[in-house]
Amino acid sequence: MSPTVRRHRTQQERSEQTREALLDATIDCLVELGYGRTTVQEICARAGVSRGAQQHHFTTKAELMTAALEHLFARLIGEVTSASAALPPGRERVTKGIDLLWEAYSGTLSTAAVELWVAARTDPELRETLQPVDRALGHATLELYRESAGVDLSETEIETMLLLSVNLVRGLALDAMIGGGAERRGRLLDEWKATILQRYMPNR
Repeated sequence: MSPTVRRHRTQQERSEQTREALLDATIDCLVELGYGRTTVQEICARAGVSRGAQQHHFTTKAELMTAALEHLFARLIGEVTSASAALPPGRERVTKGIDLLWEAYSGTLSTAAVELWVAARTDPELRETLQPVDRALGHATLELYRESAGVDLSETEIETMLLLSVNLVRGLALDAMIGGGAERRGRLLDEWKATILQRYMPNR
C-alpha cells in the first residue's frame, strides 16, 4: 500500500481557518459570558490564536463582534433555506415556515444578537458596525420567506406577514431568555399561525 500523502494547507486556507476559529469563539463567549465579560483575550485563548493574528483579521472588538453575528446568521440562513425547500405547499407551508423562523431566532442567534444589540445602545462604534448587518439579516429573512411562502399574495401582504412574524419571534426569544414559559410561547405561536391563515389564506 502506498503511504498516505498529507497535503499542506495553503496560506489562504490557514487564514480562513483562523478567521472561522475567531468567529466561533466569539459566539461561544457571547452566549456563555455575555458581552460585558467577553474580552478579546478570552476569544483568542479559546480560538488558539495570538493577538497579532486576531488583529490581522479584525482591527477592533466591534468589528470582530459584528462579523461573528454575520457568520452565525449566514450559517443559520443556510440551514433554514435547506429546510424550507422540503416544506409542503399551501397553508402548512406557511405554518411550518413560522416554526422554522422561531427555531432560527430562538437559539444561539437570538442570544448572541441580544447581547450585541443591548451593548450597541451605549457603544457608538459597535452600533455603527452592527446596524448594516442587522438590516441585512432582516432583509435576507424576508427574501427567504417571500420565496418560500408558496401562496398567491401581494408583495405588501407578504412583507407585512413576515415582518410581523419576525418581530413576534424576536420578542418571544427575549421572553425565553428572561424565563418566560415554553407553554405560553407555544400558545402564542399557534395563535399567530391561526391569525395568519384566517387573515391571508381564508379560502386556501
